Amino acid sequence: MQTLKKQLKQNLTLIFFSILLLALHPAIAETDQAAQEKLLRARVMSNRQKTDHAAHLTPVDKALEFHGVFYGYLPCNDCNGIKATLSLKQNNNYLLVTQPAKESSKEFYEKGKYGWNDEKHIVILTPRNEPTTRQYYIEDEGTLIQLNSDGSRIAGDADSYTLRRSDTVKSREVHIH
Repeated sequence: MQTLKKQLKQNLTLIFFSILLLALHPAIAETDQAAQEKLLRARVMSNRQKTDHAAHLTPVDKALEFHGVFYGYLPCNDCNGIKATLSLKQNNNYLLVTQPAKESSKEFYEKGKYGWNDEKHIVILTPRNEPTTRQYYIEDEGTLIQLNSDGSRIAGDADSYTLRRSDTVKSREVHIH
């Protein structure tokens, strides 16, 4: 009986090591991994063909993309000019800070919402506490030109009514708040 137990133990050990050797053999493992990768690629291709992404894309609001800090020096009839800083934020809020260019002059703050007119390339500022709106023509991503209340260009030099985005100009005098 002892001999039979010993022989059975040896056979079981041999079978165990044989199975372990086969399981760890690199060729078998590589073939299994390649089959899994092939199956995964087939699933991805199948899902791509079934999904039309254009059907569920939401249109992007241009006003959400057009933001930054714009500044300029605007003309003034009864002073030397007006420093202006317009901050268009990502959540469609804006802050306009103006200050007449004279000694110890007070800064004026205007907060509100802004929107985008894609056809006319205009940003429209709607203040919180005032019924009138301000309009700026978008010349390019870094330049805004102030317009009259009716949306027409202000007579005179267009550069005098220009605000430039702070990251598009190398040298600048920043009006920070």
